[in-house]
Amino acid sequence: MTSRRPLRLLPLLLLLPLAACSVAPVVADREPDQYDADDVLLRDHPVPHVVVREAFVTAATPEENIDSPASWLQDGRRMLVATAKATDALVVYDGDTGQRLRTVGGPGTVPGRLQRPNGVATIDDRYLFVVERDNRRVQMFRLPEFTPLLVFGAAELQQPYGLWVRASGDGYEVLVSDAYMAGEDANGDDIVPPLDQLDRRFRRYQVARDGDGWSARAAGAFGDTSAAGAIRVPESLFGDPAHDRLLVAEEDVPTGTRLREYDLQGRYLGRDVGAGLYRAQAEGIALMACADGSGWWVASDQFADRTVFHLFERRGLAHVGSFAGQVTGLTDGVWLDPRGDARFPQGVFYASHLDQGVTAFDWRDIASALSLPACAQ
Repeated sequence: MTSRRPLRLLPLLLLLPLAACSVAPVVADREPDQYDADDVLLRDHPVPHVVVREAFVTAATPEENIDSPASWLQDGRRMLVATAKATDALVVYDGDTGQRLRTVGGPGTVPGRLQRPNGVATIDDRYLFVVERDNRRVQMFRLPEFTPLLVFGAAELQQPYGLWVRASGDGYEVLVSDAYMAGEDANGDDIVPPLDQLDRRFRRYQVARDGDGWSARAAGAFGDTSAAGAIRVPESLFGDPAHDRLLVAEEDVPTGTRLREYDLQGRYLGRDVGAGLYRAQAEGIALMACADGSGWWVASDQFADRTVFHLFERRGLAHVGSFAGQVTGLTDGVWLDPRGDARFPQGVFYASHLDQGVTAFDWRDIASALSLPACAQ
């Protein structure tokens, strides 16, 4: 949103790191999905879950306000990038160790510069898409050089936050969530638009080759306007083309935070996921897709002390269990890379952590803790 909510100080109980990490208190802007009430703590809610130890926790950089991660393979080496909202940059890490490697970007409006980057996605180990809230656009980079290739969306987007990217012909389809609001109330809090104005919560773009470069075409907007299917506060979304499914997070706590099931054409299918299960706030969404069409959705419930990650069966969306890390908390974006390497033979799950870094979970540890069957790729 254009407004800023009151500053908050994360409670010291959140700052218990793994042995190798030092963590400092963090003061962060409030986002439209964060409320002035006291932070919701897992310790106060009896949410059934198992505990899975993190494979690594990156060094804490509270001044950057880390939001969303994504990974790619570079010459066989797994790399990790995360958006840094407060410094208008991208942070690059080693995807197997969490070691910080470099920073890309910085504040500005020209291609290659950023303003409040939020959602991020990689595809084909060649391209990176980044949503910039305050530039009201999406930017496309070529990896691994982070060469800016294309900016698009500024003519339509108002307050973009999340995105999902998939292959489409010789290019890509990009879906972007737009958290436009209807002003502020007397307390400075954002006002959710009336239901009939929520039909543009998601924008669709077609990105295609254009000679030696790339071009983008706006391909419409969608959003349910019924009380049951509308998204009041949007951010995270993720699709599953094999099952013609798009899961979107409803982050509005008063309405009832949960995931809503749409199809890839943007139609609400009348089913919600996690209703009654979420206790804090629905945030990041990822998918472990197996070759036979099975798999698991992994979605975060953003408790401030320790995030709970709920797993839902890929085909039928039944809840199959939940886990939390030893320290991972206040998770915004998540990313799941199913490909194996020497460090993570069955893939790795990344989660943003306390607005100041990224944690990693070995998929083998998650599968073992929840007794999940093998997932062939």
